[in-house]
Amino acid sequence: MFDRRAFLKMSAVLSATAAMPRIGLAGPSFTPKPAGWRTFEIVTRVAFSSAAGRAWIPLPTFSADDWNRPQANTWTTQAATAGFVRDPANEADMLVVDWEKGDAAPTVEIVSRVATRDRATDLSRPGKAEPLSPAERARYLAGTRLVPVDGPVKALSDRIVGTATDEVEKAKRIYDWVVANTYRKASTRGCGDGNVAAMLASGDLGGKCADLNALYVGLARAAGIPARDIYGVRVAPSKFGYRSLGAKNEVITKAQHCRAEIYLSDFGWVPVDPADVRKVMLEEAEGGLGAGDPRVIAARETLFGAWEGNWIAYNSARDVALPGSDGPVLGFLMYPQAEIASARMDCLDPETFQYAIHAREITA
Repeated sequence: MFDRRAFLKMSAVLSATAAMPRIGLAGPSFTPKPAGWRTFEIVTRVAFSSAAGRAWIPLPTFSADDWNRPQANTWTTQAATAGFVRDPANEADMLVVDWEKGDAAPTVEIVSRVATRDRATDLSRPGKAEPLSPAERARYLAGTRLVPVDGPVKALSDRIVGTATDEVEKAKRIYDWVVANTYRKASTRGCGDGNVAAMLASGDLGGKCADLNALYVGLARAAGIPARDIYGVRVAPSKFGYRSLGAKNEVITKAQHCRAEIYLSDFGWVPVDPADVRKVMLEEAEGGLGAGDPRVIAARETLFGAWEGNWIAYNSARDVALPGSDGPVLGFLMYPQAEIASARMDCLDPETFQYAIHAREITA
């Protein structure tokens, strides 16, 4: 937990960051706008050993008509069985593949097509958003196994929000606090495990996107703002020149990325990504960038309310129990999963697991 002295120190950092000047003409242009659609083909190929086993491979079926439109998922395999399964608790879609002992090196190849485009919400112009249903609101305000919304999370959220009553102001205060007080931890495996309770208990607010954006989601929910993580993968370089915010080439096996959304009554679902601000600070230039660098300021200003459409979404699932598995519940489903003789394989070691993901843009 955070004592008052530590919190005041963090607040001072936040205030200094918020007071930084806005980008001038000499700064980078980072201006995503919801214009033309881009269609990507994503090919996921998994190879299996000669021992019997089962695999669960996430499918990119998250649908948002204004920015992410899944088109098709087809697959071929020599495995004994393969079929589409939806996790009813999370609406996460996956291909479940079973192969038998002695099968001749079975593989599965999934070809997915998704159309995506940039997002940007003008938070200066309130409108009329379709309200969440009572069930949706309850779901996106609830705590989860790794992201509680009571105890230390609620106490910290209350301190960050302070006297703010406006939804946008609350959400922005939390965003600025997360950007100012967390850091991208290079040694974290994959995208992190999203264990916010452990982060706060340890006092170490370092991690990667599934950690930092989960912290934002937990703090927002604790402040009464519906929020969710969305799990996906980067599929193309950034057209705005940020080398840290895009896929480096067509091989996207390790390009998974978690983003976040908040639901604001006058705007609907709004994109946010404080974790990518910290990624820019750590990875955009050798030796890192300071909070006052124009590239960091541009990212910080843009990623509250906008993001670039060089990324496609799989799902927003948390606490995923893989169907037919007695293994541990997943914090989220963003990587291929497999078990051999009931032993879970390391999804963060694609070379040993033997899976690869490629992406290409469909231009015709």
